[in-house]
Amino acid sequence: MLVCGVDDAGRGSVLGPLVIAGISIEKKNIKQLVKIGVKDSKQLSPQLREKLYEKILDLVEGYYVAKIPPKTIDKSVSKNLLNQLEADYMVKVIKKLEAGASYVDSCDVNPKRFGLYISNLAKTGKIISSHHADQKYPVVSAASIIAKVNRDRAIEKLRKNHDLGSGYPSDPKTMTFIKQWMSQNGTMPVFVRKSWKPVKALLSASS
Repeated sequence: MLVCGVDDAGRGSVLGPLVIAGISIEKKNIKQLVKIGVKDSKQLSPQLREKLYEKILDLVEGYYVAKIPPKTIDKSVSKNLLNQLEADYMVKVIKKLEAGASYVDSCDVNPKRFGLYISNLAKTGKIISSHHADQKYPVVSAASIIAKVNRDRAIEKLRKNHDLGSGYPSDPKTMTFIKQWMSQNGTMPVFVRKSWKPVKALLSASS
């Protein structure tokens, strides 16, 4: 039986894409994920994540990565539908991978409601939705590594031309980059999420 894990990376970031990734693997091979050292991507160094990325791809039956650009994120945030946007993309991933059971990391305060929403749209296999799924289920840990590596690579691309720090609003380097860009160009770069509170504050202060 095929089992699927789905997770996101970059949800809290003020710039770059929100990445949703999923893997599908034969149930009997899940223990192999644990054996190679798969765990929640946040507990791993970038170097280790890169190493595990290739090992995971060797073990899985399939994988799928979806990147949600800032413009799409802003549109959903303006309607207070970020959780729904994430769920819709998780549905895309689950449909692609066609597993008998899919484990998802819920971004909704109510994991049951989140799982039900996905189940009604995906109409494929069983959906198991929970908080901290990336810590509980190796299939979701593996998906979290795939998501994080793809997210890191997207930020790395931007870094080639911009000194933008980690991309998170708590990073002074990131916020300094955005402020300087704003004062020099009068607008935000396309890769910045304009719906995030610190960015909105900057935009309203300049208007």
